[in-house]
Amino acid sequence: MKIFTYILIIFGLALIAFNATKIDFEAPLEGESLVAVISIVAALCGILLLLILNTSKKIQQKIKGRK
Repeated sequence: MKIFTYILIIFGLALIAFNATKIDFEAPLEGESLVAVISIVAALCGILLLLILNTSKKIQQKIKGRK
């Protein structure tokens, strides 16, 4: 599970890098640039959720080790 989440995080970072090249910085909220900005925000949300999942799994392992 840990390796799978790291692979998804790397995929999310690659998606952010790809979409960053699609943004027109003169008009970032128009046309294709808007889609790229939305995709970047969605990828950041996905990465954040995966990091929260990793943290919760670490906490679960520590609690399991105490009992």
